[in-house]
Amino acid sequence: MTKYSQDEFVPKNPQKLVGNARPFYRSSWELRVMMLLDQHPNVINWASESIAIPYKSPLDGKMHRYIPDFLIVYKDKFGKQRAELIEVKPAKEAIAENAKSKRDKAAILLNTAKWGAAMMYCKKNGLHFRILTENDIWINKGKDIKKKRRS
Repeated sequence: MTKYSQDEFVPKNPQKLVGNARPFYRSSWELRVMMLLDQHPNVINWASESIAIPYKSPLDGKMHRYIPDFLIVYKDKFGKQRAELIEVKPAKEAIAENAKSKRDKAAILLNTAKWGAAMMYCKKNGLHFRILTENDIWINKGKDIKKKRRS
């Protein structure tokens, strides 16, 4: 499976999925996260591309809508219910030191604006914001996705 896989996801636990009964994944990374959310016992429910957040683009100065990949509600290791917005992105578009090309550097600039708006939205709505890269999804095998949580 390549990172450019695209298709509808068919959940094994459809009762956990809020909104679209067959969400669309745009990469094997998103598919991996959907599988984890669908099957993890601590995930209460999840949605794909369910929230639109306005932000101002630093590239064109205009207002746009940012739609994070996932909204999840889960029980943490202490049994406390938590809610998070999750974005799945390549490290080269999420971490400035990894951006080598002009395109990647522009993506970092744009993503920083999107994620700043997302963090404000989350703070206002009692959510957390987390960015997952391939390092979180594949190297950690999705077992313990704790990195890069932003409040």
